[in-house]
Amino acid sequence: MSTEIYEKVYRLATIDFHSKTLKGMYPYLQVLDEILSYTTIVSKADLGLVDIPIDQIAGTKTAGRTNAFASNFMPLLPKDSEFAAKWCRLYEAHLEEGIREPIRAYEFMNRFYVQEGNKRVSVLKYCDAVTVPAYVTRLIPEPDDSDESKIYYEFLDFYENTGINYINFSQPGSYSKIVEQTGAESDHVWTDLEKEQFHSSYIRFTKVFEKKGGNKLSLTLGDAFLIYLEICGYEELEQKSEDEILQDITKIWSDFVFYPQKPEVRLLMNADPSAEKKTLVKRILPQSSEPLKIAFIHAKTAETSSWTYGHDLGRSHLEQVLADHVEVRSYFQADSPEEEAACFEQAIEDGNSVIFSTSPKLLDISIRYAIKYPKLKILNCSLNTSCKHLRTYYGRLYEAKFLIGAIAGIMSQSDKVGYIADYPIYGMIANINAFALGAQMVNPRIRIYLEWSKLKPEHRTDTLSDISVSFVSGRDFIKPEEGSLEFGLYNTVGDEPVNLAMPVWNWGVFYEQTVRSILNGTWKQELPKGKNQSINYWWGMSSGMIDVICSTRLPSGMVQLVELLKKNISSGDFKPFPDITAEEIVTMDWLADNVDGTIPTINDLAEEARPVVEVQGVAKAKEQDTADVQEDDGEKDE
Repeated sequence: MSTEIYEKVYRLATIDFHSKTLKGMYPYLQVLDEILSYTTIVSKADLGLVDIPIDQIAGTKTAGRTNAFASNFMPLLPKDSEFAAKWCRLYEAHLEEGIREPIRAYEFMNRFYVQEGNKRVSVLKYCDAVTVPAYVTRLIPEPDDSDESKIYYEFLDFYENTGINYINFSQPGSYSKIVEQTGAESDHVWTDLEKEQFHSSYIRFTKVFEKKGGNKLSLTLGDAFLIYLEICGYEELEQKSEDEILQDITKIWSDFVFYPQKPEVRLLMNADPSAEKKTLVKRILPQSSEPLKIAFIHAKTAETSSWTYGHDLGRSHLEQVLADHVEVRSYFQADSPEEEAACFEQAIEDGNSVIFSTSPKLLDISIRYAIKYPKLKILNCSLNTSCKHLRTYYGRLYEAKFLIGAIAGIMSQSDKVGYIADYPIYGMIANINAFALGAQMVNPRIRIYLEWSKLKPEHRTDTLSDISVSFVSGRDFIKPEEGSLEFGLYNTVGDEPVNLAMPVWNWGVFYEQTVRSILNGTWKQELPKGKNQSINYWWGMSSGMIDVICSTRLPSGMVQLVELLKKNISSGDFKPFPDITAEEIVTMDWLADNVDGTIPTINDLAEEARPVVEVQGVAKAKEQDTADVQEDDGEKDE
């Protein structure tokens, strides 16, 4: 029987050998000594006895046995050779009692090279073994700027805390992301129970993924596992059956196919001008007797968050203008993962078919429910989100900030203006720079002194008081009952602040237009079939979603200037950032020359700010925290 098996493995070896040869590839086992001949090793580490994944054994340490095996570790020597006889005896022994004697191997760049035990590995590979015990010596190469080197050094940190060597990635930053998905801190040393849970989840996922055909795709199993966790969740995976995992994988299959390319972010900059025309046509057609059920899911409440209060005003506008066609419900205090899920579950149980989640904090849960319920129309209030499973919306607030900056530049007599920002997220940096450019347009000498309100106490400064700044751009708006006048652009001179101008978010404009597009059938037309795109609505002054309100305290000439600039921005004749693309404005991570300040890292921020920045933060906000994030546009009091 063993000789018949050897003939089979010999055929597997020759097939692999000829296939590699025809493709111009090296047909034998990789030889570590040859690789090391052009590599600088900076240190070695004895890992002791560990289980190593069979599929990560890439070759042999020395060239002595190179020609005995094809690159798939199947034997190339003929069946009448002494080598073949030894292979067969080893195979029979494995069937009877299993191969227990550890091999000896070297680990280099998270690949293993056998020093002793090549035939054991060959037999185990043929028998579809998953791991083999081995005494391992790690060889650590000198780091360089290549992605391969970055990934390996990230693996070393990951391995030190987890002891896990079976997961591989093709993109830098992935090891820290996978740790983040498990909910563990980056420096946490994993317990045996945590390792077992992770391994069980990984095996259950990869089994289903490979059954679906995922092993034919170009990404690694680690890449696929990370994609799945980012979209569907780690804790949720533990509770799912294989059928449920397969359903998830099927729904997000394109995410695996296109990896590492994410869906193209398609910015829709203005409302569809044809929507109103089609609405007029719709009026002469029979109306559905059933109103469209719409849910608004908010973090905090309208009483405790000015951000939520603004969106709730938008909800009120929607109900007023489309009262006969919609039924609207609001769900508040989606502030923890459990509360988020409870709000979504209740909204779905209540029969809503359209869901607006009004905070970037709710992006991840929104994506998960969009995948779980693909027939729902779910929109999240965030910016630059690359996910084709839902749509996002935001406003070009920088247009209003430019105008307010121009007012500050004219009104200030000290060439110093303050700017208080909160979250270093997408769009926020554009707001700061637009304000600075608007001020500089009317006063070339002016400087903008930047402070951040969401820093840890030890990182906060009081620069604005120290340099006696009299005009400050603060929060966009406040909660109704708060009573503070420190919002918009205000003058700090005197007994109490004096407001001069403020930006306005007219969320009702977006909600009305979007719901009309659903009612009149233009919603689906915005996404071309077959396109790997993510729709982000990013409306500005031209739509009426963004505006500026001027105080009666402003001189009439200045109000006229603001109205002129507003008209030109709305028409497109004037652009605050004339020489860069919309995408570059969204992802802006630099400050204008006349801004004194820096963009904080996530580690500088107060704990309350981390959830928003982890989802929507600009690149520099992640310098000290390797998790990749996205972020949001505008100043919010969440």
